[in-house]
Amino acid sequence: MTEKLYLESIDAAYSYQFDATVLEVDNNNIILDRTLFYPIGGGQHWDTGTFSGPNGPLTVTEVRGRNRITHTIEENHQLSSGDEIRGTIDWQTRYKHMRMHTAQHLMSGIAYELFDGVRTVGNQIHADKSRIDFNPISFDETMLNQLVDAVNIHIDSGLEISDSIMTRDEINDIMPPDRTNMNLLPASVKNLRVVEIGDRVDMCPCAGTHVANTSELGHVNLIGKKSKGKGTQRVTYNLTESKHTRMPNQNVL
Repeated sequence: MTEKLYLESIDAAYSYQFDATVLEVDNNNIILDRTLFYPIGGGQHWDTGTFSGPNGPLTVTEVRGRNRITHTIEENHQLSSGDEIRGTIDWQTRYKHMRMHTAQHLMSGIAYELFDGVRTVGNQIHADKSRIDFNPISFDETMLNQLVDAVNIHIDSGLEISDSIMTRDEINDIMPPDRTNMNLLPASVKNLRVVEIGDRVDMCPCAGTHVANTSELGHVNLIGKKSKGKGTQRVTYNLTESKHTRMPNQNVL
């Protein structure tokens, strides 16, 4: 089991350096006892960055896994089980993922309220642009403008983002299952990390990385809409630069 340092709190996602011990080596796939690198999942792309170890810097190109996080590095790395490394994530990319992911939650939550409980049935979070699949919906230009305007108003209001651990029953007592997509989660998972924007503007189970305040997002800019069939429409967006960006934490975890 790899300790996921980025899940300790919303603030933990702002850290970008950590020390760890190599647990296993399988060719160029490395498992550590702890990590700040986010593995691909929940629609969010993996972090990239470097390891600094006994034999110099190594580039981390891919991160996967749920309980045991595998970091793919270059070949001929010469790392062995028991080695101590310092990991450094690419902060610029991580921060873009954080902003994009929080924006996705906000858009999904507001769309649910505006358009008769429309569900988010898919999403992909990347640094340059991201997308959300909504169902059932048929957006026209007026509806899309209404969504973007409402989202950007909430962004400008500076809503704080928080997280907590809740049971499935506690979540269902507060938020509609159609919004939280609880049916997509394994029944064996009893306790979930819930990310909340403002005072329940949106609440959704999530293991991704997020910003601490909506003012860090910049404004949402829609760049495309596509029908995916059977009442599903895909909305693609990017974010303008924010005047309220936050610097990473300087402490090494």
